[in-house]
Amino acid sequence: MKLYRLLIEALESLNANKLRSILTVLGIVIGVAAVIAMLGIGRGAQASITSRIESMGTNLVYVTPGATSQGGVQSAAGSAGTLTLDDADALAELPNVSAVASVTNSFVQVVYSSNNTRTRLMGVTPGYQEVGSLTLEDGEFISEAAQNARSLVVVLGNQVAQDLFGSTAGVVGQKVRLNGQPYKVIGVLAAKGGTGFMNQDDQVFIPLSTALYRLVGGARFRGSSVISQITIKASDAKTVDQVVQEATRLMRERHETVEGADDFTITTQQDTLDAATQVSDTLTVFLGGIAGISLLVGGIGIMNIMLTTVTERTHEIGLRKAVGAKRQDILLQFLVESMVLSLLGGLIGVALGWGASQMMGQVQILGSSAITPVVGVDSILLATFFSMAVGLFFGIYPATRAARLQPVEALRYE
Repeated sequence: MKLYRLLIEALESLNANKLRSILTVLGIVIGVAAVIAMLGIGRGAQASITSRIESMGTNLVYVTPGATSQGGVQSAAGSAGTLTLDDADALAELPNVSAVASVTNSFVQVVYSSNNTRTRLMGVTPGYQEVGSLTLEDGEFISEAAQNARSLVVVLGNQVAQDLFGSTAGVVGQKVRLNGQPYKVIGVLAAKGGTGFMNQDDQVFIPLSTALYRLVGGARFRGSSVISQITIKASDAKTVDQVVQEATRLMRERHETVEGADDFTITTQQDTLDAATQVSDTLTVFLGGIAGISLLVGGIGIMNIMLTTVTERTHEIGLRKAVGAKRQDILLQFLVESMVLSLLGGLIGVALGWGASQMMGQVQILGSSAITPVVGVDSILLATFFSMAVGLFFGIYPATRAARLQPVEALRYE
C-alpha cells in the first residue's frame, strides 16, 4: 500500500473521531510546547549571562581571599581577611597590567525623601571605572581627590536612580542617605541591564577609603586595610595567562604560602564565563528533561487510544485481511495513524511553545531585565523528531496487535 494512501486513511480515521483525536493530541502538544519553551528560556538566559560577562571584557583577572579547595569550592576559613590594599599596589607594578582596582562590598539602605531601596554597596578605587567598563550617563566617576579625602560622594546605578528619583535626569547634585549618612550624588551610570543572577544597574559606588572608614569598617592585616577583591585588567586577552602566573607568584611571595596552601584565589573572566555557562546548561537540560516527561505521558495516551481503536476496528481488520491485506499493510496502517497524531501534536506544540517562550521572556524576575528567548532550529527539529519517535514507539504495540489478528477470529468479533 502506498504511503499517500495510508496517510489519507489515517486522516479519515482520525476525522471520524474528532474529539477523541484532539484530546489524544493534547498530551503531545503540551509536552512539545513545554520542551520548546524551557529550552528557549534556558538558552536565552545563557546568552544574556554570557553577554553581561563579556561586556566587562575578556581580559580581567580577579584576586579574592580564601583558597580554592578540591572541587573548585572556595573556602574562606581562616583567610577571609588576608587581602589588602598593599597587595593591590604590588600587583599594579606587574608587567602586562593596564589597571588595578581594589574593591570592598556590602549591602546598604539608600534613602531619598520617602523613597528607599536596599542595594549592593561597592567601595572602589578610581581605576574601577576602566576595569569594570563602566559608562556614565551623567556626572563623573569617583576621582583620586575623593578617594584621598574620604569624600561622602556616591555614583548610582541606573536602576537605583530610577527607584529613588523616578528618572536619571537631574539626579547629579542631589543628596541621598546611605545607612543614615548623607552622600552627594556625583554620577549616574548608563543602563547595562541584568539577568536575575547579576544586575549591574542595582548597585552604588563610593570611594574605597570612605567605605572602609565610614561604612564597612577598617579591618587591617599586616598594617594595611583589608579589602574584598582585587580586579586586574591585563593589557590584552593574550596576556591573561601570563598575568595570572605573575600574580600568583607575587601573592605567594607576599603571603609566604606555597601551592596547595594559598590563602587567596585567582580566577579569570573566562573562568567566570565557563562556570556560568555550565550552570545554565545544566539548568536548561534539567528543565527540558522535566518538560520531556509530559511527552512520555502523551505517548502513553496515544498507545491507550490506539489500543481502543484496534478493539473497535477488529471486524474491519478481519475484512481487510479476508480480501487480501497483508500483515505488513495492517501494521503500517496503525503505525501511520499513531505517527500522524504525534506529528500533528508536535507541530502545534512547536508553535505554542514558541509563543509561550516569548511571553515568558517578557517577565522580569528579581528586578532583572527581560530575557530574550532563543528558539533555535535544532530545538524545533529535536522536539518534532522526538514527538514522532514517541508516536512510533507507543504505536508499535497496538499496530502489532492489530496485525496479528486472525481473519476468522476478527470477523467473528462483535
